[in-house]
Amino acid sequence: MAEPAELLAFDRQHVWHPYASLPAEVQPLLVRSASGVRLTLDDGQELIDGMSSWWAAIHGYRHPVLDAAAHRQLDSMSHVMFGGLTHQPAIELARRLVAITAEPLRHVFFTDSGSVAVEVAAKMALQYWASAGRPAKHRLITWRGGYHGDTLHPMSVCDPDGCMQALWQPTLPAQVFTDVPPAGYDAEPDPDYLEHWDRALASHAESIAAIIVEPVVQGAGGMRFSSPGYLTALRELADRHGVLLIFDEIATGFGRTGALFAADHAGVAPDICCLGKAMTGGYLSMAATLCTSAVAEQISRGPVPVLAHGPTFMANPLAAAVSLASIDLLLAGDWPASVRRIEAGLRRELAPLADLPGVADVRVLGAIGVVQLTGPVDVAAATEAAVGQGVWLRPFRDLIYTMPPYLVADDEVAQIGSAIRAAVSAGGGRSRAQG
Repeated sequence: MAEPAELLAFDRQHVWHPYASLPAEVQPLLVRSASGVRLTLDDGQELIDGMSSWWAAIHGYRHPVLDAAAHRQLDSMSHVMFGGLTHQPAIELARRLVAITAEPLRHVFFTDSGSVAVEVAAKMALQYWASAGRPAKHRLITWRGGYHGDTLHPMSVCDPDGCMQALWQPTLPAQVFTDVPPAGYDAEPDPDYLEHWDRALASHAESIAAIIVEPVVQGAGGMRFSSPGYLTALRELADRHGVLLIFDEIATGFGRTGALFAADHAGVAPDICCLGKAMTGGYLSMAATLCTSAVAEQISRGPVPVLAHGPTFMANPLAAAVSLASIDLLLAGDWPASVRRIEAGLRRELAPLADLPGVADVRVLGAIGVVQLTGPVDVAAATEAAVGQGVWLRPFRDLIYTMPPYLVADDEVAQIGSAIRAAVSAGGGRSRAQG
């Protein structure tokens, strides 16, 4: 087996990491194993994972229920193509997703990543209108500050100033953007902002196929929280202007915001919904796009009566079996109490940081804690400081934040708070942020 130094040397020269140069400017940490909420590095150091592996590992690592589900499925089949074939794990997972999402969402299209789930949602919306004889309705409208993935169609509805859009602008579909939603989960919806949306939809009525937004929490676009009342308003506006409504719940689904799905805060149902990340408990890459019967039936009546998409690993049995186990594990436990406990701990730990130099805002919602700085984070310095406190964090732009696994203990939440304080002090706005 290769020595750690040899592995890291090869990694540096040959392996591209997310949003990183090659060779990487900052050497990644070599992880040997993971269990519970902790990562064990090759040198034996343990770190609390304050990121849930980019928000997916809500049950932590090596959970016996999920491990057992994976082993059972491996004993029968790890994969079989979904074209012309089907299998119990996919059927049971679809049944569970239909049962736990809003009533109009009755049809499930499986994909292998969140970004592709958004691609499929866009295709559904465009094909819906093409099948209805209105192909001119081919654009999407969204609010600024969002993030929906790194493939081309999802990137086209990411914030045009914050997601490297300029690099790809000649290639991307031209979408319609409204202003960033006013901040504050508890704030009343701003009538002027809703009028702004109304005007935008009216101005582009003939070309808009769908509204697409992240409900309540804008994730990688800036970790902003907004009132659930805007979802209620967008549902009404979508119906009034004759467009579909898409909710991207990839980051917010499965309890992260304190509701099973963020749209549940408003009691609103979209026409199309994207799920991913925590669906598999962080074990495997899998996502899903759900839609109403009205969407599915209109597509099926069109000149091309099939949804024109088919991933090779669609509905992978191994990922489906683990997803089903992860969802059932979540629903069997008192996840709302766990999220409320984490929320209370994060408020307690992060609120005092608002008084630190260089801190612009502190905000907490569900199992999400965010410290926003007045300038870009020195990512290397902030990460090193957090690791020194025994915590893994991944700051970006002007944000130092945490989304821990739901089984994190109170003393571990306190340790995450100490690590964020150290990261703020060490990395507060001194250099250009990395991804």
